[in-house]
Amino acid sequence: MTDGQSDDTVAGTAGAAPDEGGSDGGDPFDDALALVNGPRPPRERPRAGAGTGAEAGTGAEAPTVRFSYAARAATPGDGGDTAWTSSTPDVPYTPDDPFAPGDPFASQATSPSDTRHTSDTSDTPAPTGNRPAPPDPADPTDPTPALPWHTARDIARRAVTEPPAPRTSALAAALGRTLAAPLTALTDLPSFDTSAMDGWAVAGPGPWRLDDPAGTRETGPATGILAGHAPTEGLLDGRAIAIATGARVPSGATAVLRSEHGEVRASGGGRRLYAPRPVPPGQDIRPRGQECRRGDQLLPAGALVTPAVLGLAAAAGYDELTAHPRPRAEVFVLGDELLARGLPEEGRIRDALGPMLAPWLHALGVETAAARPLADDADALYEALAASTADVVLTTGGTASGPVDHVHPTLRRLGAEVLVDGVAVRPGHPMLLARLAPGRHLVGLPGNPLAAVAGLCTLAEPLLSALAARRPAPPYRVPLAAPVPGPAHDTRLVPVAYRDDERYGLMAAPLHFHGPAMLRGIAAADALAVVPPGGARRGDELELLELPWPAGWSAGWTPEAPTDWNAPGER
Repeated sequence: MTDGQSDDTVAGTAGAAPDEGGSDGGDPFDDALALVNGPRPPRERPRAGAGTGAEAGTGAEAPTVRFSYAARAATPGDGGDTAWTSSTPDVPYTPDDPFAPGDPFASQATSPSDTRHTSDTSDTPAPTGNRPAPPDPADPTDPTPALPWHTARDIARRAVTEPPAPRTSALAAALGRTLAAPLTALTDLPSFDTSAMDGWAVAGPGPWRLDDPAGTRETGPATGILAGHAPTEGLLDGRAIAIATGARVPSGATAVLRSEHGEVRASGGGRRLYAPRPVPPGQDIRPRGQECRRGDQLLPAGALVTPAVLGLAAAAGYDELTAHPRPRAEVFVLGDELLARGLPEEGRIRDALGPMLAPWLHALGVETAAARPLADDADALYEALAASTADVVLTTGGTASGPVDHVHPTLRRLGAEVLVDGVAVRPGHPMLLARLAPGRHLVGLPGNPLAAVAGLCTLAEPLLSALAARRPAPPYRVPLAAPVPGPAHDTRLVPVAYRDDERYGLMAAPLHFHGPAMLRGIAAADALAVVPPGGARRGDELELLELPWPAGWSAGWTPEAPTDWNAPGER
């Protein structure tokens, strides 16, 4: 399957394990908060209220045929006429509600008239109180072995037992890599007492005698001690000398008087410097070691080398840094129907994933070339995977069990170990993770564009982060601006944009055009919201997967088109 596959093609439907929707659990990285390379910290905002209200109706997906991806065959006794139902409690809107009906982010919950198909949910507890009921992990009607979303993501992060060995390189070459050892100051910062302003270095209380060339209040101090030139003599009490910003303060100086605060007057054949008020000791002097002392730890191992880190390392005396190498990835885009240019024609469509995946991986700090197209040919895929030396190979499409879906047979032919084979998430259910060899992995992304993004964020990003030796950051949570329904047993990933609300503070507004084959929503998004099984209400705080570029780079525009949260064939 490729990104051209129809939305209503055969799909797998998954159950949830008992720990679905919870935290990753058992994470040994308790010091992740101390790292500087995590996502943006939680924003200060008023906490959104959960609200109360009546329950909305149910909505359902179109019928799907379930496959057991472990056996790669249809589940015996599954007639293919099953689908999920959702009950999404809604919140009544008040006239002053900024997300009242008419707003593009108003309630997206479906009504009973929207229901296309329902399955027997008598074994599912009814929603109570303010939140939807959690799924029943012991549901006997859903034998699909897809992993819960949090479990799959945790497996991907832990698939790398040890990142590649660190390398030492020049400062510029370390950009985007992860420090393999703490960054320790090689010198005091500043290395000597430094003037923070242009003015005069003065010793003791004023007025002060000036011995340097003439300067006036209007012209400022004349040339005296310049940056990069050490003073040759100390400063005696009652004396002053002109000094430039960044210059070394002479011994004996007690303060620096700014040029705009001093006045030079002729006095008895000489010149004296006057100040309008007393100058406190230490004024406008940056003392030696103010920022750090030699041997101080500036950053821990595992910190991301950003441009600011390069500047700090240079100031602290480094010419080289030892850091873990950036992961290397290859992208194979599978599909006979894909065009590299021009308009779709004669049943062929444009490749949307090739132009997107390589830049996305670059934004994650990964080295990769342009995506490589491959025909729907088993031997071509086998030869490409066998010849690859990348740390991670990403394929698009071909992860299900259709006539041209060659990923699973090729993995068996290569003797690969499948770690994740189907995830209980919408879109993106048929994603997979396999170990090709020690230190080498494959991430199989679904062919539909937004489903591929879900696979990239679910499996590829934590795997690549572990390869780069970056420790996971704590989840970042923001309240929803509108309710989002969800299947009873699957997590849902929904594109959202940040919105500041006077009443509720920062909120995540679900975007339209969130179907598995659509990219319009994610192109305008700041993040993906992780909606737990059963859906979420307006005001619920959800974990966000922030996109690897700054918030605000998104279009910030939301079309007014109606949203159908139960589009058929969501994969």
